[in-house]
Amino acid sequence: MSTRSRTGRVPQPQTPHPGDAPTSRRRVLAAGAGAVLAVTAPAGCGLFDDEPEPLPEPDPLQPILDEALALAVAHERAAAADPSLAARLTPLAQDHRAHAVELARVIGTVSGSAAPGASAAPVAQTLAELRRAEQAAARTATAAARTTQPDRAGLAGSIAACRATHAEALR
Repeated sequence: MSTRSRTGRVPQPQTPHPGDAPTSRRRVLAAGAGAVLAVTAPAGCGLFDDEPEPLPEPDPLQPILDEALALAVAHERAAAADPSLAARLTPLAQDHRAHAVELARVIGTVSGSAAPGASAAPVAQTLAELRRAEQAAARTATAAARTTQPDRAGLAGSIAACRATHAEALR
């Protein structure tokens, strides 16, 4: 028996049209799930991602601010431990506190403060330690002045010069 119709053509199988048969609940749910995936996939699959946003890079002047606060505290502690050094060290501590305030303003943060504590180190050792700390801090500020943005380089350079002067005053 031949499968050809009267016109000589082979009949093609009929595909059902959407209106021909009732739509099942499974088909509707599958289509809905597919639509949700299609909408969320371009968003980078981050809709339900619980990972926190990456922290911003620390400000390049932050180490100078941290050192300013540490130096202020070190000078204040030394002056508290030996009152004969107060006249010599208090202005240096005040310089560092002023630097910390200005750096915090430029960075956009709050300047911390620490209360000075007592130290039992001998005066000569204390002055030598303070001098080494000032020299290291001057190097940090000098490096920052070379690499930071031009509008901040002046501040970093000024702080570096002040720290170098402090180191010489502690001889």
